[in-house]
Amino acid sequence: MIGAVLVVYKPDLALTERLLTRLYGQTEEVVIVDNSPTPHDFTKVISHYHYIHLADNSGIAHAHNAGLIYLLKAGCEYAILLDQDSLIPTDMVFNLSSLLKASTKVKQNVVAIGPRIRCSFSDKKVNPMVQKEVFEYDDLVGVTQIIASGMMIDLSALDHIGLKDESLFIDGVDHEWCWRARSMGFDIAKAKNIEMVHRLGDSRSKFVGITYKVGAPIRLYYQFRNILLLSRRAYVPNYWKVRCLFFMPIRFFLNSVMQKNRRKRFGFMLKGIYDGLLGRKGSYDEHWK
Repeated sequence: MIGAVLVVYKPDLALTERLLTRLYGQTEEVVIVDNSPTPHDFTKVISHYHYIHLADNSGIAHAHNAGLIYLLKAGCEYAILLDQDSLIPTDMVFNLSSLLKASTKVKQNVVAIGPRIRCSFSDKKVNPMVQKEVFEYDDLVGVTQIIASGMMIDLSALDHIGLKDESLFIDGVDHEWCWRARSMGFDIAKAKNIEMVHRLGDSRSKFVGITYKVGAPIRLYYQFRNILLLSRRAYVPNYWKVRCLFFMPIRFFLNSVMQKNRRKRFGFMLKGIYDGLLGRKGSYDEHWK
């Protein structure tokens, strides 16, 4: 049995309903975890779903875990994670689950698989600049990490790997779980021929001809802090540590000088660096409000 966990936060209802329309009928169970302050009703497009409202917004990791725990109790073997910024093909769940099951026959210990990502801003496939492919077999490519949305997990592996790290709150949660799984001898894979449209960031900006993604100011706190937190962990890949630490000053400059809400962005980045150096975890509000 396959279940889906859809996490939303102040969603664009038209986009979320479009995603639910695509998801309808692909899984036996659907859990919608809503981190918004006020609840939402999706019965217009989907009649059977379990709704979890976390009005205090306890983070993406906690939302994922709440959904995964529900699906485990419901008897699901596999779970697909989704968020409101994605649009999936109508056969994606079946195709991903087929590949995940087939991977055991070729002795690849794959515990999570995801689609190729097409950016909704550029309408181009997202090709990581640094991440290396670990193995390749037919329609599968082994990778070091995949993003949360579109990630299908073999739920039996959670006993060994554990749930998502709630102390990170949001940014880096998906990658950390993949790296932790790989450090325990499991594999993470992408499907070569399955593609999902996803919005990465809120907008795009350019600097000296280079396009970069721009998110909400508060996200900078978690991004800068979690880079410093994760860089201390031995199982996190060195290429990721070097790349993120190298680009931190550049991102600090771009967000402090080139973007709107510069003062707010500057403050969030500074607080993120401060808390990262001190090793503080959890939500921003725990330390600054």
